[in-house]
Order: sequence, then structure tokens, then C-alpha cells
Amino acid sequence: MPGAGTDKTKRWVEQPAPIVVLVEPQLGENIGACARAMANFGISILRLVRPRDGWPNPRARVTAAGADRILDDAQLFDTLEEAIADCTFVLATTARAHDQAKPVVDAVGAAALAYPRVSAGEKVALLFGRERWGLQNEEVGLADQIVTLPVNPAFASLNLGQAVLILAYEWFKCATGGALPFTTRQRSAPAAKEQLLKFFEMLESELEKVEFFRPAEKRATMQINLRNIFNRMQPTRQDMLTLHGVIAAIAAGRKGPARGGVLDGGDAVRLRTVLAEHAREQMPSSGGPMRGLTKLLRRNPTDEERALWTALVNDRRFAGEGFGRQVPVGPHITDFVSFPLRTVIDLVPDEESEEASAARKRKREWLGARNYRIIPVASRDVAAGLASVLDALRLALDESRVPAKD
Repeated sequence: MPGAGTDKTKRWVEQPAPIVVLVEPQLGENIGACARAMANFGISILRLVRPRDGWPNPRARVTAAGADRILDDAQLFDTLEEAIADCTFVLATTARAHDQAKPVVDAVGAAALAYPRVSAGEKVALLFGRERWGLQNEEVGLADQIVTLPVNPAFASLNLGQAVLILAYEWFKCATGGALPFTTRQRSAPAAKEQLLKFFEMLESELEKVEFFRPAEKRATMQINLRNIFNRMQPTRQDMLTLHGVIAAIAAGRKGPARGGVLDGGDAVRLRTVLAEHAREQMPSSGGPMRGLTKLLRRNPTDEERALWTALVNDRRFAGEGFGRQVPVGPHITDFVSFPLRTVIDLVPDEESEEASAARKRKREWLGARNYRIIPVASRDVAAGLASVLDALRLALDESRVPAKD
């Protein structure tokens, strides 16, 4: 079973590669780490020059993490000259300037120099020095070019395994053209604009039901911002199908279509009747109870209330008039109110009990005493035709602006 990136069922990469030469490595653990880095990036030949703790070293297998074949085949030498005797090109790694007239390259440059030579059958060596002080001057003098890395000058020393890892990575990337071992395939084609527009239409329709676009004068800007969010995502066709399903599920609710609330139109009417019949003369004008009641009524509109509100926010004649729905004014909750116009639209149900009618009368008197104009609208008129209702509302609002004659 493959582990974390190690899969023994796959073929070991066997291809010409540079030779890694470690000069007097001090710790067996570091030799193992170098072998692991070599195995990661397809380098198989490891040469050791006088390892301090002898060879073989059991501590090397601990950090090799399975790269045992490289340790098993490691070659031991008494001198660096013997280790590179059959090589035609040698690169010495160092973090220090050795004042030698040699070209200096980085890891990418080293890979670019090594690749054509290795491909042509030459042997190229990468020299790495001791953990504590690296390569000595005479050892660097045996190399054709110097390899160094852009590191923090105040802390330039790399762990031996890390240094081998960086050069091995750049080598393998050069040898394989940077091809990745796997990619995730595109499971769905990009969504066409037609699909996006249909989604926007559905989303905005559902948001209208819960009165998301408030205040009305900011509706256009909010729609643009909302669309830009999804356009930046560059969604696929499957993404859009999933989003359609999400919005549909939220709109429908667990027990079926709720249109933004938990009650259907008939239950919403009955809720208002019960509240009106039990309305007290003085209700709290602020605080939790009033806010909670306002939210309950706003989330559960009657059919006529929803239809009138939708028409109000979509009719340009009412844009900027500042109407809100189910807003508390003093101890009362109004169906629709515009504070700038000090105007209340009072939606009157088809049937109303004596208690509810009396409560409505008290509410109108209270609002009238505070210079609010009341425009009553019958629910039956909304159901019969919104166009005439909106025309009448616009006319009433215009008349209220006409200065009184002396």
C-alpha cells in the first residue's frame, strides 16, 4: 500500500544522473538524508570520502526513509581525487567565496550545465563538504565551477541533506522538463454566461422574497456586487448546478416552499389577526420584544404584502422614497412606512374582527397625531391588480407634496 508519496509498486526512476560526492560527512543521519533527497529526484550514485564515523553507518538508514538501495550501493573513497577521477565535469557547492577564478552558478545553472554532459554519457560530480565547515580551498580548486545559493548572508549554512535536495530537485526538473507526476482533471467545462445569468435570476428572485435588497435605491449596486462575486470565481457548469441546488434547498426549506419565512400566506394573515386582537395600548417601542416581533412579521409576509412590496421596490416611480416593510413606529408596527415622507401605507385585510379593527383605528389615530399620513390599501385591491394600486399610491404621494392654497 503506498505511503505518504512512497509507492513501491511503481518503477524506480533509472536514468543517467550526476554523481553526489560527500566529502568527510560527519553524521550518519545526514548521509541518510542525502540518500533520501537523491531518491526523491532520480539520482542513484553516492560516493563517500572518509566519513567521520565510518561506513556503513546504521544511523543513515533511519533518515534514509526507505532509500536503502542508494546506501547499499554507496562507494567509499580515501581521497577526493580518487572519488572524482573518472568524472569529466565537477561542480563544487559552497556558501563562502574562496577567491578562486571560477565561474559561479546557482542550482538552476548547475542543472543546465550538467544535463547535456550527462546526456552525452559524461560523468558529472556534485561535491558537498563537511557539515561544520564545508569544502576546503584545495577541494574547491579541483572543481570546474562553483555552485552557491541565494541565501540569508547572516545564516548561509544549509543542512547537508537540504543542500543535496535543492540541487537534486533542480536537476530532476531540468531532466524531466518540469513535468508534474499528476494533475487534477477538469471535471466540468466552464459555465457559459447563459447559465450564469439564469442562476443570477434565480438567486435575485429568492433574495427579493426575503428583502435582501434594502434600501431600494442601493438595489442596482448590490446586484452588481453580488454578480461580480460569482464572476470572479470562474465557475464550471457543475459549480452552477450545485449552486442552483443550494439556493433551491434554502428557498424551499426542510418542509417545502417557505418563500423566505416559515408560514404560508393564510397562516401569515392569521398571525396578524391574533397580534392585532391582543395588541396592547402601549407596547415597548424598542428592545428585544419589539425587534423580535418585527423580524417575525417581516419573515412571514402575507401574499398581498409580498406582492405589494415586490412591486414597490421594482417600480422606478417609488425609488428613493425610503419605504420599509414591517418597521416599528413608536408602539406600533407599520405595514409600510417612509420616514422621509412621514407616510404609512396601511394594508387592510379582507376580513377583520372587531378587536383587530379597533386596534387598527387606535394605531391610525396615534400615527395621525404625530403627523403621519395614512394611505389605506385593501388586500383585495392588491390581489385584483397591482397596476391600479401603484397608480393610486403614486397619485396620493404626489398630492401630499402639493403646497396647500391660502
